[in-house]
Formats: sequence, C-alpha cells, structure tokens
Amino acid sequence: MERPETRYAKTTDGVHIAYQVCGDGELDLLFVPGFASNLIWNWELPAYANFLRRLSSFCRLIIIDRRGSGLSDRLSPEDLPPLEVLAGDLGVVLDAVGSERTSLFGAEDGGLSCSLFAATRPDRVDRLILYTLDPGGDKPWEGAWGREQWEGFISRVADHWGMRGFGRDDPAGGLVTAAPSFVDDTQLLDWHVAMMQLAASPRAVEALFRIHMETDVQPVLTSIRVPTLILHPLGDLLEPIAEGRLLAHLITGAELVELPGDDHFWFLSNTDRIVDAIAEFVTGVRPVRDLDRVLATVLFTDIVGSTEMAARLGDAGWKGLLASHDERARTEIQRHRGTYIDSTGDGLLATFDGPARAVRCARAIGGAVRELGLEIRSGVHTGEIEVAGNNVRGIAVHIGARVAALADPGQVLVSSTVKDLVAGSGLTFEDAGEHDLKGVPDRRHLFRVVE
Repeated sequence: MERPETRYAKTTDGVHIAYQVCGDGELDLLFVPGFASNLIWNWELPAYANFLRRLSSFCRLIIIDRRGSGLSDRLSPEDLPPLEVLAGDLGVVLDAVGSERTSLFGAEDGGLSCSLFAATRPDRVDRLILYTLDPGGDKPWEGAWGREQWEGFISRVADHWGMRGFGRDDPAGGLVTAAPSFVDDTQLLDWHVAMMQLAASPRAVEALFRIHMETDVQPVLTSIRVPTLILHPLGDLLEPIAEGRLLAHLITGAELVELPGDDHFWFLSNTDRIVDAIAEFVTGVRPVRDLDRVLATVLFTDIVGSTEMAARLGDAGWKGLLASHDERARTEIQRHRGTYIDSTGDGLLATFDGPARAVRCARAIGGAVRELGLEIRSGVHTGEIEVAGNNVRGIAVHIGARVAALADPGQVLVSSTVKDLVAGSGLTFEDAGEHDLKGVPDRRHLFRVVE
C-alpha cells in the first residue's frame, strides 16, 4: 500500500485539520496519535508503516494530525484551545469523510480528545480504544507528575526539542525511556529526531504540552458508556501501568490488556498483539494474520563461550558487554543495509535482500566485537521466509540457525545456495562438506568463508 493522500478538513474557526484515509473495510476506525505525529513522516519508518497497513486491513482507517501538530495548522503558547475544541475537530474530520459512526483509537494524549468525544457523542462512537493515556489530574501513587515536573520538562523542551541528545537521552522524551529496547538503533533515532522537528516547532510543542498539563479527564472517564479497550505495556517507563489501571477503574466495563515489555511506542513492540486486540474488539473476530513470503538471506550469529564468560563477569558485567556487542552488531547490520530482527540471547538474527551483503556483514560484526574480546560464529542461508509483522519464520530460518551452530569460533559458514548466488562478488569459499541439520530434511552442502 502506498502512502495515502493527505487531505484537509476546515473547522468553523478556520483551522485546517490534516487527515488521511486508507483501507476499504465496512467499519471505520479514527486513529488519533499523540501530538508527535506527521502524516507523511509516519509512513517513512517501516515499522510504523506496517502498523498502519495492518490497521487498515480490517477497517477504513482515518488518521489525523491533531490541531497544532504535523500537517495541521499550528498553535502558539498564547493560543491554547480547550479540550472541547480538540474533540470537536474529530467530528469535523468524520463529517469530511462521510462517517456517521466510528471506533476511536487514541494513542498517548490523543486519547484525551477521543475520551471526551466518546462521552459527549456516543451516537457517533461504536468503540473506544485508549493506549498509554495519562488522564491528568491527581494520581494516587508515588512519583506521579505535578506542576513542578511538568514545568521542568517544558523548560527542557523549549531549549532542546528536536536535538539528537534530547531525542535519545531525555528521561521524558527520549528513546532511553520510550523505547529502551531500541535505544541504540541509530536508524530509529534519526527518524525520531526528524519526527520531533516535523511534528511541532518548540513554541508549538510548548503549547501542546501545556494543554496536556492543564487537562484532567478523570471526571469525563466516569461518563463514558461505549465499550472501551485499554492497552498498556506492563513495564512502560514513560507512562506507568498504574495509569492504565486507573482508566480501567474509572470507565465502566472497560477491558484492560496489560502488554508485556517496557517499550512505550505502539509501532515498535507488541504491534501484532495491539493490532489483533483492536481488530477483535472492533470487528468481533480475531484476524488470521496474512504471512508475506519473500526470498531473503538470514544471518545468525552466536557468541562463543557466552555461558562461561557470563559466569566470570557476573550479571552486571555481562549485561554491559552484551549491550556493547548489540550496539556494534546493529551498526554493521545497518551499514550493510540489513534488517535487525531479534536477539537470540547471546547472538542475533538479521535478514538481507542480498547474500553477499549478509556474508560481509557477518565478517564485519566478527571484527567489530573482537575488539571487545568476543568471538562469534556465524551462519548464512538464502531461502523463502514468512514475514509476519516484525517476525520471520519458515524452514529457511531454521536452516540458517543450524548452519550457524556448526560454525567454528571466528568462522562464517554458508549454505551452498549462498555460495552459488554470490558468484562474481569477490568472496572466496572452501568446502566444508555435507551435513545433517537437526530438524531439517536432506543433507546440506556447506562452505566456509575464506578470510
């Protein structure tokens, strides 16, 4: 699916609200992201684009940039519209697309306007989905933000918004808190920093945060009568799970789904769980996920002697060393135009659309982590894989893992398929014989990469 066309709905006070429509399902779903949104830039991160495509697979998806952010008209700190105006903008967009009834999906503070609209216009709302919403007001737990914390954050925003250090390390706005599993992903950081700059200027973002600071929807939540689904990561470092539980307590009959992990962003972690839960909630049927089959090269690496090294270094020392290994490995994967898929505990899985790049990446990772005192073994295989969300599976993945397990320390071992496909690349191989791979039919001819 290509990025949908951006259109504008004009409010009665002359403000233009940007929106996109994709998918052709019978049911409508209006998605209101947090203020850090840009309808064009959302699609430039593959993980976010995949999230939006999956949502549009079971409904007509309507996405908006809130008043004051992204492609919609901007705000200033002197122009702070009340929440009822932001909620009214949703109705303007729904009128523009001809939607009489819709489900509302509000992520982060996008849930503020969705909550008020659901409470005041239940005739136009079928379902309400809230993801990591901070409802504002007083919170009955230690560490909840008050005005002092908000003012300190807004002051940092005014001085550092859109800067790389803020985007990575700020405890309330950086990847270190919002996506700790991806904090060393330089490609994500580049996208995140650009998103901040494209979503709102420092003055506009100050206005948006002040709206959030001043808003308390807790009294509104008790008036919501439409079916409500609340999604919240259990270990969220940015918005604690206590907020999701508070929402579930205040909204009559609300269902709370506590997601695993501590990554806050809905398009990075738990995406399949989130989309499946929303699809079942909106349609009444849990979707059967389509699997995309593509030809790809899989690379598995494994740290040699990891168990002994972990015992020698202790938990803290091993964790730090493993983090350095992962950072260097991700850097090489990105440099060789690969896709990091997952950590295997003491190694990793990555995919490539070219086998020669996968082999060269394996060698580069080996050299990079050798400087840390680590030795790895690597296996490379090319075959058809199944892509489901951010995961890959299939016999080719199993073969790649088995090939890596047979490699010696410091060695890159490849299947005959890889060797045959890289003719003319300048890579040199030596015969490693035929092998039985556990759980894989037929013997496989393997080759060692010659340094």
